Amino acid sequence: MVKADFHVHTQFSDDSNELMENQVERAIELGLKEICFTDHVDYGIKKDWSEGNIQYRTGDGVGTGPGSLEPMANVDYPAYFEKLHLMKEKYGDRITIKQGLEFGIQTVTVDKYEDLYEKYRDELDFVLLSMHQIDNKELWNQDFQRGKTQQEYNERYYKEIYEVMKIFRNYSILAHLDLIVRYDLQGRYPFSKVEDYVAEILKLAIRDGKGIEINTSSWHYGLDNTMPSGDVLKLYRDLGGRIITIGSDAHTTKYLADHFEDAVRALRQAGFEHYTTFTGMKPDFHEL
Repeated sequence: MVKADFHVHTQFSDDSNELMENQVERAIELGLKEICFTDHVDYGIKKDWSEGNIQYRTGDGVGTGPGSLEPMANVDYPAYFEKLHLMKEKYGDRITIKQGLEFGIQTVTVDKYEDLYEKYRDELDFVLLSMHQIDNKELWNQDFQRGKTQQEYNERYYKEIYEVMKIFRNYSILAHLDLIVRYDLQGRYPFSKVEDYVAEILKLAIRDGKGIEINTSSWHYGLDNTMPSGDVLKLYRDLGGRIITIGSDAHTTKYLADHFEDAVRALRQAGFEHYTTFTGMKPDFHEL
């Protein structure tokens, strides 16, 4: 059994209200040996708390008061790392807690992530590189896809990932590499039409010593394949890729370590024999 969940969210992410201690206690109940917290940073869409004037998402759009549901803000970094240290003190004899962040990066925001990484590099075990928005237009609400053909927004999505990777290397793995599938209202775009783009991304990741993840949220979102798909997993392995983490992307305790046995089967089918955890941004390999 895989004993480590390396993509977990808490109340420090704008889209989660789950207490960090709840995630830790549930991880212990499930028999996990490691958990890595990876709360959201999405420059260009969200502000840092230190900037002030935080806006809040409401059912009707965007508001300015905290009475609505979701602050449009990144991680409160000092409070986040302080909480992580407290969790290590409280639970460290029962589970290993790793410190990560999820960078929802774009080419236009790379400089801000460089500064953020330099400021907190000594605190970080792990960094997810994600693509949640392009040109400051988010995927989940169709802002980015609107006005484009399915071919246009799929190709641009992968091109943006590749362009970011060429200029930013302070990350560990590429998270949910084909995330665009989750938000494609026209259905899954054929892999054969983007395979060349994906191959270049994977070759660059391998060259730079980076990995990918298998993100098990594909099951509770009802996708028709793993995320990334079996085609992407096999291509990465065939190209020589070995660094792969397993993450639930859990925003509540309900999905922590969800469908990990299914993920292991998918990885073995793609030819993997090991999964990866990280300490101080360095990969550690474990038998599946």
